[in-house]
Amino acid sequence: MLGVFSETERRTLLNYIKFAPLLVIAASLLWSLDGLLRRHLYSLPPSVIVFWEHIFGFVLLLPIIIATFKAFKKLTKKQWLSIGLVSFLSGAVGTIAYTAALGRVNYISFSVVVLLQQLNPIFAIAAAAALLRERLNKRFIILSVIALAAAYVVTFPSLTVNFSTGTGTAVAALFAIGAAASWGVSTAFSRYALKDTSPLHVTAARFGFTPLFALAFVWLSGSSGSLGALTASQWKYIVAITFSTGLVALAIYYYGLKFVLASRAAILELAWPLSAIFVGYYWLSERLTATQLAASAVLLGSIWLIARDKKTLAEAHRTKDKPKLAKAGSAAK
Repeated sequence: MLGVFSETERRTLLNYIKFAPLLVIAASLLWSLDGLLRRHLYSLPPSVIVFWEHIFGFVLLLPIIIATFKAFKKLTKKQWLSIGLVSFLSGAVGTIAYTAALGRVNYISFSVVVLLQQLNPIFAIAAAAALLRERLNKRFIILSVIALAAAYVVTFPSLTVNFSTGTGTAVAALFAIGAAASWGVSTAFSRYALKDTSPLHVTAARFGFTPLFALAFVWLSGSSGSLGALTASQWKYIVAITFSTGLVALAIYYYGLKFVLASRAAILELAWPLSAIFVGYYWLSERLTATQLAASAVLLGSIWLIARDKKTLAEAHRTKDKPKLAKAGSAAK
């Protein structure tokens, strides 16, 4: 892959690749602000929020789409399929299911919903191994287990989960598992879609498809009347999401994911819950415990070690290791 570039271009690309894990982490830090913005949109159906934030993002990307339209013709059928699946699973189903799950347990922080979201990286790693045949070495597996354990302690400082969240707990659990699986599997499909193309093109395609799926959910849930019923304040927060945790965060994430293995990106994304507790401390006056601080240090160390590991990048930019979807029935290696 690097052989087609001049020496100067090659060095520039290698320097960019070196910082790719930091881009994944940066996107995750932006996502930790998402709760601060979406809490002001609690009265809107989740599908309506998803629809408008993606419409705004698509409009902003439209000049790029028009100017580079020929590039979209180079995408393969499998790449288009991957983008479509990501738009449906991550853009629509995941977000809507997670919001619905929280609603079932009255947005209680330490509920079974938040617990089951810890499965997200596990789904992503499994999908990366099965679909993209990414190799999981012993060091990465050990660091992943440590990171996941630390993330649990960060999220649940008392080490207990509130299961007393009413009769909707079981349904909420199913929604939460669905959201975690949707987001996790989408990491692998996103990584495949980025093969030999610009992250902006994949971002634009996703923002083009997702409103269609969101609109279907709006219609199925009978929420059509809410599409044009937003207040001035709600429009403001939709725009804020677009320029922070929505379009901007996703574009940054894709620029990093293009050169980071999907399995490694799943653990780097744990910077999200790590950052979220400090956001809660500074903006919502939520108390931090000594347990959380200790677990945060462990989680940060695990993320940093994975980010600095050459194997996080080395296989991600070699021609022979370009992401390939495993054929049906083939075993992950």
